Amino acid sequence: MKDRPTLTTSSGAPIADNQNSMTAGPFGPVLMQDFHLLEKLAHQNRERIPERTVHAKGSGAYGTLTITKDISRYTKASALQLGKKTEAFLRLSTVAGERGAADAERDVRGFALRFYTDEGNWDIVGNNTPVFFIRDGLKFPDFIHTQKRHPRTNLRSATAMWDFWSLSPESLHQVTILMSDRGLPQSYRHLNGYGSHTYSFINAEGERHWVKFHFKTMQGIRNWTNAEAAEKVAQDRETHQRDLYESIERGDFPRWRFCVQVMPESDVGKHWYNPFDLTKVWPHKDYPLIEIGVLELNRNPENYFAEVEQAALSPANIVPGIGHSPDKMLQARIYSYADAHRYRVGINADQLPVNKPRCPMHTYHADGAMRLATNPNPDAYYEPNSFGGPVENASVKEPPLKLSGNADRYNHRDGNDDYRQTGDLFRLMTNVQREQLFGNIKAAMEGVPLEIIERQLQHFFRADPAYCAGAAKALGIDFRPQMVAAE
Repeated sequence: MKDRPTLTTSSGAPIADNQNSMTAGPFGPVLMQDFHLLEKLAHQNRERIPERTVHAKGSGAYGTLTITKDISRYTKASALQLGKKTEAFLRLSTVAGERGAADAERDVRGFALRFYTDEGNWDIVGNNTPVFFIRDGLKFPDFIHTQKRHPRTNLRSATAMWDFWSLSPESLHQVTILMSDRGLPQSYRHLNGYGSHTYSFINAEGERHWVKFHFKTMQGIRNWTNAEAAEKVAQDRETHQRDLYESIERGDFPRWRFCVQVMPESDVGKHWYNPFDLTKVWPHKDYPLIEIGVLELNRNPENYFAEVEQAALSPANIVPGIGHSPDKMLQARIYSYADAHRYRVGINADQLPVNKPRCPMHTYHADGAMRLATNPNPDAYYEPNSFGGPVENASVKEPPLKLSGNADRYNHRDGNDDYRQTGDLFRLMTNVQREQLFGNIKAAMEGVPLEIIERQLQHFFRADPAYCAGAAKALGIDFRPQMVAAE
């Protein structure tokens, strides 16, 4: 390999590790002192104006979450108590395309959900897949660069995408889903939604459980082939927007079954997989789905820009009874999403109707562009104060999270099996689904250098030899896995 320059921060300091966030122990949370992570995320959020850096093309609607099962033994969250009905807002989107992109493109779909609870806004900012391409937020700006346009050609680059994926084996699970039939949904109504990350439930006794959120479409899963999607795009670039809007207008309200997987806090470390790894699922045999309610969309926004384009959802928004986890991607998004909204919409974005909580809110935030709120108690503009200003409430404090280990940049690929669950998924596919997978991979690899293709085929082989053989055959490549050295 030729000599290459040393990667540095914007101030010129050399970077020792650009693959792993600094954490408190191998399973611990990300440390605020990781200035390289914060610089990368903050810079990415400011790369484009004014549309969203990712998820730029989207649709939104209001609805209701109704809880039908008692799960009070797991969480004290008011919105999750039996019989509770809570107003909701759901923004659905593609990930990579710009605002003018077609809806019917092969891409992950965003599933960003807000509940206007009586304890504040609770946001679940997920996707239509239970996993993601990366497990460390330090790599998020790098990954998104591969999904955007080449700086010289201004064209999408299949080479960049497959180069990154083939050098990041943790991406294989998500890549397989993306290249499967589920990578091209027919509409936003016909896909599942997932919180994807691991969150926590906290009950009235202060006990913590880990939790995964699932929203199963009651309209059924429906997908298009590449050819069918191309025909649709030729006629209408707004297929998903049109379908969602028109279905709600005619009273055909989309619905999803709201389910959770719940893991006792003490189960961490008992399985071969890390429960905080965004590239892994929790097997249902370990933690079965518990159906707890129904989400229904039943009202379209009156103004798209005001209510959908300016919607500012963030996984930082939680309520008592709901908590975060040491998931490194989630911890990065807690910062990154809120920061993106402060930049894109403004520091006072939470005062806009679509973002404003339905319950009273009391902060000491001051001034800033487009501030609408006034201070009902002008003498109490700092804290602590002697003038009746809002004060903290220790009753909503979360139980402590035990940590261990040294602060370091732990290699998230060491000892991590990134092939087992992908192989399991492949073996669940029918022959028809496998042939679609192989054909979609062939189409997506058009123009990609052979070296990168062979590197990716080696990952397919490690997941399942039949996966590799089928993809190689579709590509017309005589590939022998043993010819490629293991990494």
